[in-house]
Amino acid sequence: MERHERPAEIERRLREAFDPESIHVEDESHKHAGHAGAATGLGHFRVSIVSAAFEGMNPLQRHRAVYAAMGEMMHTDIHALSIEALASSEL
Repeated sequence: MERHERPAEIERRLREAFDPESIHVEDESHKHAGHAGAATGLGHFRVSIVSAAFEGMNPLQRHRAVYAAMGEMMHTDIHALSIEALASSEL
């Protein structure tokens, strides 16, 4: 996948998996120039997502759910993914 397509694909997958009330995906790859992950061409991303789907999940479960939604992208396009995942009731 082309670098410029990655943020939109991350957002698409998260919307499909969690039907979020709010979502923000930021490509922070430029901040990691020279790091090992950047050298391989994989990206660094920050995700903030609020969804009722996270109700009853602890932070680890939420992160695992987000990683699962990313699927193969975690191996082919993403080197690092920073996640802020909140349940709707936590706002």
